[in-house]
Amino acid sequence: MAPSAGVHAPQRIPLAFWVFHGRFHGAYRKYAELHLGDERLAGRVVHAVFLNLLQGWTRLMEEASPAASAWAHLKETVDDVLMAQGRDSAMAETAVFRRVARAVLEDARDEFAAMESSVGLYPAIARLPARQFDVMVLHYVLDCSTAKTASILGISEATVRSHRFHARNRIARELGLEPDTEHHED
Repeated sequence: MAPSAGVHAPQRIPLAFWVFHGRFHGAYRKYAELHLGDERLAGRVVHAVFLNLLQGWTRLMEEASPAASAWAHLKETVDDVLMAQGRDSAMAETAVFRRVARAVLEDARDEFAAMESSVGLYPAIARLPARQFDVMVLHYVLDCSTAKTASILGISEATVRSHRFHARNRIARELGLEPDTEHHED
């Protein structure tokens, strides 16, 4: 039986989409929850992002780095929701955000404890360039491995390690601490 006029036959969802969804959904959801501060809203936002990705699936797969393009779309969507609600990211208010701060300065724990409130560690982290910020959040807050972080952002593992190294040093310099002199593995 053929569909009636004006009724579209259901389109098959490509298997590659489901693989992509399975690979990134969890991290996208955690990222959205971290910034939106609302589990249900984060779920709706991530669902909408994946629907948009599915609608433009063919174009997305033609991108040089589909993962990087999808990540950018997620971030833009979360930012749009925050802007529409007239508020900033909820990340600084979450207890999870403190993990970034501790991890960034793990080699300077005493100085960190004394400086955390007076110097402004959170603003220093928030001022990181976008890619360094993303790496720090994915790795230290969302517990993504270097490989998973690289996969989500569509960059190499070496680039993730480099961004992490430079972010830690940038924050240390802003806080008047000694920069790290060597790269640390996971």
